[in-house]
Amino acid sequence: MNSTDWKNKGKFVSVFNRNIFVIDEGSSEETLVILHGYPTSSFDYHKVLTELSKKYRVIIHDHLGFGFSDKPLDYSYSLIEQADVALQLWQQLGLKKVTLLAHDYGTSVATEIIARHYKKQINLQIDELILCNGSIHIEHSKLRLIQKLLKNKTTGKFVASLTNFPIFKKNMRNIYFDKTRVSDQELKEMWFQLENNEGRKVIHQLTNYINERYYFWHRWVGALKETNIPTKIIWAKNDPIAVPKIAKLLSDEIKNNQLIWIENCGHFLMLEKPEKWLQLILEKD
Repeated sequence: MNSTDWKNKGKFVSVFNRNIFVIDEGSSEETLVILHGYPTSSFDYHKVLTELSKKYRVIIHDHLGFGFSDKPLDYSYSLIEQADVALQLWQQLGLKKVTLLAHDYGTSVATEIIARHYKKQINLQIDELILCNGSIHIEHSKLRLIQKLLKNKTTGKFVASLTNFPIFKKNMRNIYFDKTRVSDQELKEMWFQLENNEGRKVIHQLTNYINERYYFWHRWVGALKETNIPTKIIWAKNDPIAVPKIAKLLSDEIKNNQLIWIENCGHFLMLEKPEKWLQLILEKD
């Protein structure tokens, strides 16, 4: 699937006067909301959407600053505000109860939502939480050099301006276990969406999420320790960034969880092993 086809599947919803790109597919009474990763978009789920939407009404939006959503220069890009946007969007779509699935960057947005849920600050029933390969325990994450440079206040803007498709392609391929599982064309579609709306101008601001993971560590990890929401931890075992140790720690900390590994798989498990990932998402305990 190309970016144009994907864009045609979705719509734009105005949230806090910003245009948010949303995929809303399926007619089930069960709703699955998905929070995607960095630096990609909802397009990460193009291989699995059809099957997911047979069981769920599936709602995936591009976070502000990502994909086809607005990419304003005058914005904080705080994960706290990304949670505000997600919750407001879901409220506007009339959602009352959901299964919440998050990957990578999206896991931090999800943990902020779980923190608010635990403190009864939001009116949303979360029936199940599904966490996939995210550096929630940032102290154990193996950040790529480009991530370190982008999040740095001194080098970030300069590095962002120099970033191009060959650099992006190399960095993305390196986090796949089986490099043949991603084509140049697929990577071009991801890059096109990253560049959309002059996205390179904000990528260094987006990368500040890594600093927030340290700053809000106690709030977010603390929320996972307190929540009683049934949780599936579905983890690619060969992720060079969100390493297995993070999944094991989460499994030790979350009260009501099931840890399931996907072997011989890198960071983007829904793209590299879509059939296995789908099986684990859709099967009942």
